[in-house]
Amino acid sequence: MKSLKKKLSAEDSKELLSTLKVRFEKNMNRHKNLEWSKLHEKLTGNAEKLWSLHQMELTGGEPDVVSHDKKTGDYTFYDCSPESPKGRRSVCYDHEALESRKENKPKNSATQMAAAMGIEILTSSTPKHRVG
Repeated sequence: MKSLKKKLSAEDSKELLSTLKVRFEKNMNRHKNLEWSKLHEKLTGNAEKLWSLHQMELTGGEPDVVSHDKKTGDYTFYDCSPESPKGRRSVCYDHEALESRKENKPKNSATQMAAAMGIEILTSSTPKHRVG
């Protein structure tokens, strides 16, 4: 099986970073006391995490940084879209739920999609996409 390329082209990286910067500046209430320049440096140094954020964008999401762990240096991103992104609707939660569907079976599950994107599903107790 061919491994999935988890690196963006220079053009896609530049476009994504521009989108993230605009979102960062527009929503400063989500990340008070954080600086774009430090986040930008962290993102450009981690191609796989940048790729994951791009996957969120491609499916209609709006990833934005919501916290920074000063001890580890990790930034945490959430998908801040106001509703379920179009590219992530009509799915079952996990593989078991998908397999149990007899009629109108969705093409995928949320857990499989998240794993393919390199992200975790947001729960009430777990922060999700860290850029470390």
